[in-house]
Amino acid sequence: MKKHYLFLFICTVLFSCSSSKKVRENVDFTEGWKFYLGDDSIAYNTQYDDAKWRILDLPHDWSIEADFSLKNPATPGGGALPGGIGWYRKDFVVDKSDKGKNVYIDFDGIYWNSKVWINGHLLGERPNGYISFRYDLTPYIKVGESNVIAVRVDNSKQPNSRWYSGSGIYRNVRLVTTNALHVDLWGTYVTTPTVTKDNAEIKIETNIKNSSDLSQTFELYSILIDKDGKEIAGINNSESVGIGENISMNQSLKVSNPILWSIDNPYLYKIVTRIEQNGKVVDEYETPLGIRYFSFDPNKGFFLNGESIKIKGVCNHHDLGFLGAAVNTRAIERQLEILKEMGCNGIRTSHNPPAPELLDLCDKMGLIVMDEAFDMWRKKKSPYDYSQYFPEWHERDLTDLILRDRNHPSIFMWSIGNEILEQWSHINADTLDLQQANMVLNFANTLNKKDIDAKELHVNSLLTIKLADIAKKLDPTRPITTGNNETEPSNHIFRSGAMDIIGFNYHENNWVNFHEKFPNQKLIITESTSGLMSRGYYEMPSDSMNIWPERWDKPFERPVHHCSSYDNCHVPWGSTHEDTWRLVKNYDHISGVYLWTGFDYLGEPTPFWWPSRSSYFGVIDLAGFPKDIYYMYQSEWTNKDVLHIFPHWNWKEGQTVDIWAYFNNADEVELFLNGLSLGKKAKEKDVYHVFWRVPFQKGTLKAVSYKDGKEVLTREVKTTGDPFSIRLTADRQTIKADGKDLSFITVEALDAEGNPVPVADNLINFTIEGDGFIAGTDNGDPTDPNSLKKPSRKLFSGKALAVVQSHKKAGKIILKATSSNLKQASIEINSK
Repeated sequence: MKKHYLFLFICTVLFSCSSSKKVRENVDFTEGWKFYLGDDSIAYNTQYDDAKWRILDLPHDWSIEADFSLKNPATPGGGALPGGIGWYRKDFVVDKSDKGKNVYIDFDGIYWNSKVWINGHLLGERPNGYISFRYDLTPYIKVGESNVIAVRVDNSKQPNSRWYSGSGIYRNVRLVTTNALHVDLWGTYVTTPTVTKDNAEIKIETNIKNSSDLSQTFELYSILIDKDGKEIAGINNSESVGIGENISMNQSLKVSNPILWSIDNPYLYKIVTRIEQNGKVVDEYETPLGIRYFSFDPNKGFFLNGESIKIKGVCNHHDLGFLGAAVNTRAIERQLEILKEMGCNGIRTSHNPPAPELLDLCDKMGLIVMDEAFDMWRKKKSPYDYSQYFPEWHERDLTDLILRDRNHPSIFMWSIGNEILEQWSHINADTLDLQQANMVLNFANTLNKKDIDAKELHVNSLLTIKLADIAKKLDPTRPITTGNNETEPSNHIFRSGAMDIIGFNYHENNWVNFHEKFPNQKLIITESTSGLMSRGYYEMPSDSMNIWPERWDKPFERPVHHCSSYDNCHVPWGSTHEDTWRLVKNYDHISGVYLWTGFDYLGEPTPFWWPSRSSYFGVIDLAGFPKDIYYMYQSEWTNKDVLHIFPHWNWKEGQTVDIWAYFNNADEVELFLNGLSLGKKAKEKDVYHVFWRVPFQKGTLKAVSYKDGKEVLTREVKTTGDPFSIRLTADRQTIKADGKDLSFITVEALDAEGNPVPVADNLINFTIEGDGFIAGTDNGDPTDPNSLKKPSRKLFSGKALAVVQSHKKAGKIILKATSSNLKQASIEINSK
């Protein structure tokens, strides 16, 4: 039976299901865990004595709590922080009213090699540190009594990553309680196969699970609700499901005059899925929905809702600086806000499945996501990396990624690999162990059944086809790509024919004439640039180029572990930011670009090694302070008025200093030194800055931009005196008293006249009073060896960051900052 029902009836149903206890409980399960850093083989036992273990809340990353050290086996490439083995335990009680219900535990991610027990029973293990998974606790739960969850995390074999991974239960955990008849995990799949400005068709596939010992008859309702909570459309069907069975049901809705999801207006509907029996609601489940359509054209690039749009994206690793890998929604939101302000409209989740919170925020904020699955397949990049688990786990891990994420409107591409070593022929069938050989052979046999001659394809092409096939079966609505540092057609990933979009990592010399080697193919720059910059550090002359290191595998060393911020330093496989953007901007067939990287990240301190311990690649430093190149992108990627001049004006008398200006919405910029004009400059074609060479004199540099002879913006930099006082500036002075919210406080030293001192390096000490705590400190210096959890930090290029986190009690939080010979400062944060 199928029927479309009136809004009045929907409202009646909605009202009837409201109660103090929901039919589906999805409870935050992050509070009050016990933690032990070390190993104890019997710690899974219910009666184990954990009284001396540390009590903490999740998400938790134990590695970030330590000082950086060359002695840590992760090496500076992995962030120079410790790994090890850790245990987590939590006691909990399931209410007697939930007797007969299903109880599940959902983990968003554990790094890595996790095993989970309930009441002494091993539920399973997952080696992948980035994947989300669920365990069914139902058979082992004691209702109304104490239950014990135990989790062992093994991150002891190092290095296992090319960047900082973190350690522990670093993402969120939920306890989910349902009736026996319910929507299964990731059990809805919503697509919009037909979309115009006037109409949209919505298809809904729902997976219903019956874990009871009886066959069940039910009605499935799917209701479309707009952003304001108004019911737009609905449908219901009757169906039966057998004992212990899962069934899939398909429904469709029509919407007139849909509001389309876009970068500028990321409008979200939601689908409410409801299961009823005899008029009683037995399950209810929500799925976000963004209605949009898009395409990639070989010659014209990317189109969203019929509009040509250049993807202006960044690659980001998953760490959050002072938090390490521990997920915090506000910290992710702040990163995305800073990127959006720059004009960024895309995120590549390099090189692993992201936290669900990132995708939720991209849905809400309007960012185009390339969701990436793997950094390696069979062939390893690090001694103990995921390649050892790939043969057994790749199908499960890729399947779980797609099922979890395929309803996010922000996702426009799946990437099934990054710089996979299987691109090249030197990795052949002779190098496979028995398990891997059987995996590929079995898949080749299925291809032969499809009239594809597997014998003509290299084993690496077969593997590519297999992974793409998994993704396409689960989600045929999005194209598949990979990030490739072999850009010739001989690349076995390309030869497979499985790529919908060709992804290039670097190799900018091959972008313009792309179609000569790849006729009628579509191109996305999956990774580019790799400029090297330390915020506030400058090497002149600015028109000379430093290309470091000489080769990726050749050690590089020099006394000063910093890179120039003039956009005149990059790796040999990369290019300058301006050179990269010039190509992307001027050639329509280049759909867009994902810069390496948006933010600096822990680990991979190219071109240096210890004492460097974090990257130099970011447009924004690890603390979240923009580098100068940020404003080049803002001047090119946004319509807001921009004028940015640099560097600072604290130099030695008579020293020649190169002054750069990024600007837009103006014809030219005039530079003044102490009131004397140094001339006007206009940008040359395909050059995105102007510059002057100026002998240093104390005083004030002023830049003025003009459009049609009229002043647009004015900016000044001044020679400052010595540091005199401290200034604290919060991004938000009111935060939620939820135990998770954050206030990011910029710390600066001012001279006696109140000017920020750009070269200050004073040590600042922090104390806090009230209903919050110091979550961490940072300064953006890739060579600072001190733990990012310490309540003290030296200023780097005049700035540092202190982060205040709320407790669960509302009230005032006072952060105080002191330093030797400086006037102290304090700031009040209110938690509500």
